[in-house]
Amino acid sequence: MTQAAPLAVSLGDPAGVAPELIAEAWARRGEAGFAPFFVVGGAGVLAAAAASRGVDMPVAPISAPGEAARTFPDALPVLDGNDATPSFGSPSREGAELALHSLTRASELALSGEAGGVVTGPIAKSKLAAVGFTQPGQTEFLADACGLPHANAVMMLAGPNLRTVPLTVHEALAAVPGLISRALIVDKARIVTRALARDFGLAAPRLAVTGLNPHAGEDGRMGREEIEIIAPAIAALQAEGLAVTGPHPADAIFAAHERDRYDVALCMYHDQALIPIKTLDFDQGVNVTLGLPIVRTSPDHGTAFAIAGKGVASAGAMIAAIRMAGECAARRVS
Repeated sequence: MTQAAPLAVSLGDPAGVAPELIAEAWARRGEAGFAPFFVVGGAGVLAAAAASRGVDMPVAPISAPGEAARTFPDALPVLDGNDATPSFGSPSREGAELALHSLTRASELALSGEAGGVVTGPIAKSKLAAVGFTQPGQTEFLADACGLPHANAVMMLAGPNLRTVPLTVHEALAAVPGLISRALIVDKARIVTRALARDFGLAAPRLAVTGLNPHAGEDGRMGREEIEIIAPAIAALQAEGLAVTGPHPADAIFAAHERDRYDVALCMYHDQALIPIKTLDFDQGVNVTLGLPIVRTSPDHGTAFAIAGKGVASAGAMIAAIRMAGECAARRVS
């Protein structure tokens, strides 16, 4: 089997928990079974974060991604000299500039093939906006970096117990009914199906589509979106030979006895998708961007400034994100 290139990890906001979680992940590299990875920038921040957590982690500067595999067993490889003053819990302009540089460079390396994929640390979008970050989030940033419309970058939340995809993401709840369309459901379902086959090894992925309204509309008595939009979209996908079912009532589809009947739930809006995944898999939830020419994952949590540097943040989601990126990258080159 062809070996994937090392993964590029972006630092995230250096005042948040990402640096210490990256350090913890490297320290647990053996038990986690990681493929080699390197971090873009922040050597001093990472060393301070490791010390704050009591992690024994040498940092090894590298000049090219290809050096990471040799260095990784003994020290955390860090590419380039960009750094910031450690200030855990206190975000700054200097830190935002480092975070944006790290994200930009990591994305470029994944696109060039020098990195097998990119794992992004959590950012503070309001801080990044002050230094030139114009996208709603890192998912849209990656779409722009790949030269694709934002609609082609599909957010999937994945954990040990559940995978969900929000059809609409950072939208006001009042706007959601007007944004849902047959074309949107069909396009997203196609992207999800292709990505689960390519990156997750599911030959015939099973998609369960939720309804928008309580009880999936209850035959139109609680709304007609299921009848007029969602069910016709499902029928069109089924006609293409895709394994798609629904619309399912969202208050029942995430029960334990239901979850083994599908591989991913396609949900109508942000909280419908994220509440169940964060309830079931908060410490192991991964944000995966589907539909890109590169692999991208991220831990499904934020910067957590309030606990940064205190050594109490769980590294489970960061570990899961790095592991998942490595597995997806390996499938792309096998």
